[in-house]
Amino acid sequence: MTNQARGLHAQLLESLGPAITAGEYPPGSVLRTDELAQRFDVSRTVIREAVRVLESMHLVESRRRVGVTVRPAEEWNVYDPQVIRWRLAGADRPRQLRSLTVLRSAVEPVAAGLAARFATPEQCAALTEEALGMVATSRGRQLDAYLVHDIAFHRVVLRASGNEMFARLGDVVAEVLSGRTRHRVMFEDPDPAAVTLHVQVAEAVREGDADRAERLTREIAVGALQELDVLAP
Repeated sequence: MTNQARGLHAQLLESLGPAITAGEYPPGSVLRTDELAQRFDVSRTVIREAVRVLESMHLVESRRRVGVTVRPAEEWNVYDPQVIRWRLAGADRPRQLRSLTVLRSAVEPVAAGLAARFATPEQCAALTEEALGMVATSRGRQLDAYLVHDIAFHRVVLRASGNEMFARLGDVVAEVLSGRTRHRVMFEDPDPAAVTLHVQVAEAVREGDADRAERLTREIAVGALQELDVLAP
């Protein structure tokens, strides 16, 4: 595929994906290649490539003699980072944020407890470094800089758990945190108590205190849910 075709493919995806996840194409809708080619002024090759990606996310399925059919929402790959990004861009953002934050509250405290048992010295150092980075960027409306450290912190926790299933949720958590910032579902400066909790989690992991690491991470999750009650009711 040429660079131009890749660009058209990406543009088509960024049009169709959000439209499907927002319900503009209800389940059972048929997306016909000829109509898509005319509407978006792209070739059949570009459409086929975009449909393959949408199929991999379980958003659509191709049926011979029927066309490309939109699948029910319960069949979508809701863990796909791009699907998460598209859903967070839509009108259903508050519910989606809450669903993902509840998922985090179920997973991350356990991951932090495991990290306190299994984290390597390098992972402990990285956790401390990212927590201090969060402190340094938590004032002066530096949300984009803060986000970089916040994502890195949570990725380290998930990886340091030693559980490959938890580690694979790093991209999911990254999209949740990015979505909160991108769509301004954040206070202008992060909650100081939450920032302090991240520093304390790093300390607990470094000291091998699994119970404390789990408890503190649960407090972070509870705080995130309470923040949503205010900013995205």
